[in-house]
Amino acid sequence: MVVPDIAVVVVTWNSAGVVGGLLDSLAAGLEGLNWQLTVADNASADETAALVERWSDEHPGARCRVVHTGGNLGYAAGINAALAKSDPYDAALLLNPDIRLHPGCVRRMYDLIDASQADARDQAVAPTHPRTGIVVPRILDEAGNLAHSLRREPTLLRALGEAALGARAGRFAPLGELVVDEAAYSRPAVADWATGAVLLVSGSCLRDCGPWDESFFLYSEETEYALRARDRGYLTRLAPQATATHLGGESKVSPELWTLLMSNRIRLYRRRHALPASVAYWGAALLRETPRAVLGQQRSRRAVRTLLSPGRLASPPVSPTAAAAGTDTGSPAQAPPDPRD
Repeated sequence: MVVPDIAVVVVTWNSAGVVGGLLDSLAAGLEGLNWQLTVADNASADETAALVERWSDEHPGARCRVVHTGGNLGYAAGINAALAKSDPYDAALLLNPDIRLHPGCVRRMYDLIDASQADARDQAVAPTHPRTGIVVPRILDEAGNLAHSLRREPTLLRALGEAALGARAGRFAPLGELVVDEAAYSRPAVADWATGAVLLVSGSCLRDCGPWDESFFLYSEETEYALRARDRGYLTRLAPQATATHLGGESKVSPELWTLLMSNRIRLYRRRHALPASVAYWGAALLRETPRAVLGQQRSRRAVRTLLSPGRLASPPVSPTAAAAGTDTGSPAQAPPDPRD
């Protein structure tokens, strides 16, 4: 039996306080698999890179390299830089530095990809049969509580539902992106996308979809990639028997990052929809933020100012890397969390 080879990719930026615990969890989390580790460091000002290099020296059997990107280029650019330096692989495991893998986690995730690849090789399966391209585990927070990591595709109705109901909208599939039904995390499930803290992406999915879109510096990059993969016949699945802990999963974001989150959601929606629908989606985002801004919420005040700035609905450019790979993001996120109140 051939043992799969996994390219483990970690994008770091001033991550010295958390990356050591991730490194210590890799061996148990990847038990039964061959793996290599590539850390793309986005010009950390702390000891992140040195810490990873010391860990590599202390584990001579591990295949480990550090890629210095030369600047804080964002999560997507870090992924692309790391994958470009990785040895050949069957799947890539993309991790936040504050993730802790539970024993056997990745093998259980890979089994879903492997089964779908076997189906695709079966001549009785039609070429259009959807394959599993992205697998995610159940994610727990530091206290051991379930983190709601599955998402539905952004739609105008869901934007309106979240404007009116906040996170409660997720109780009703047509009205919210966030999947909040805890029972959904106890069984195999297909999601439109999932938060990017832990993603196992098949080699065929990465080849067919091309590089991650570096025009999304932070936020929406994992949404864009999962929807692009789905456009090309690759599903995102939950492996409920696989578990990982995300230490920073429930932290709040600053007004600056919240504004970036809101802006990138609108940019992504504009890429995939016509201008009239995008104007309505922008209006729903403004409707969501304005009452909170009036009540004094600083992040919403900043978001409203940005949403009202000229050119907010201009169709954003595709990154040069994605364009060079022939990626068409106009055709049918290591980010901090995406809190919905």
